[in-house]
Amino acid sequence: MKTELADLDAGEGSDRDYVNSLARGLEVICAFTRSRPKMTLSEIARATGMTRATVRRFLLTLVREGYAEKDEKMFSLKPKILELGYSALSSMGILDVVQPIMNDLSRNLQESAFVAVLTGDYVTYIARATSERLVNVSITVGSRTPAHAVSTGRVLLAAEPDEMLHRYLDRVSLEKLTPNTITSKVKLRAAIDSARIDGFSIVDQELEIGLGSISVPIRNGEGRVLAALNVCCPSARMTTEDMQKHILPQLMIAAQAVTRGL
Repeated sequence: MKTELADLDAGEGSDRDYVNSLARGLEVICAFTRSRPKMTLSEIARATGMTRATVRRFLLTLVREGYAEKDEKMFSLKPKILELGYSALSSMGILDVVQPIMNDLSRNLQESAFVAVLTGDYVTYIARATSERLVNVSITVGSRTPAHAVSTGRVLLAAEPDEMLHRYLDRVSLEKLTPNTITSKVKLRAAIDSARIDGFSIVDQELEIGLGSISVPIRNGEGRVLAALNVCCPSARMTTEDMQKHILPQLMIAAQAVTRGL
């Protein structure tokens, strides 16, 4: 057993162990986002930088295995894709712990609450709690948003080592989703640094006009950031100053409760 583990450690990350086709298939999956839930073959090829023929093979494999579907010329992912990450999330134990705490948080604040994890250049929402209000934020479990435009993304990026953060900033394209979206990498780095120092992030209408959000990190017992706990609310109902004054204290208490429960 020790020999097997030593061999695994020695070979980890080496070129001979890198399965290029698997990596490219995952890249095709990650091309689908909240703003691009359905795409043509050509659109996916442009998004991934692969040829149409290569993308076609990956897509048809995903369709055959039940992870994607094709409607005329449009491809989209199916709910089965969530199975790929659910086992890992379940093994972390975070879902069982966080849901009742989120439910209480949402009920007390009368706002929608979410938990998100960093997946490449995006955040993926893995848990959700809605309030008793008639209108709640439309983000669903499994949806992804660009990390640069949301408070969850900035909190999670702030927890990354500097080397990984540099690589992210080098490669990422900062899409302007609203007039408020930060598209300067210098300004984004400053916002991420602020999240690292302050222990929270507030974003005002950068993902969607009329929507503000505030996030704090969820840590395990060793202090490592596992996810981000987030509250979203209409900006017409609550300003960023209101969020920091009224939501942040409860958000931090909830995150600490999750840590104790892990």
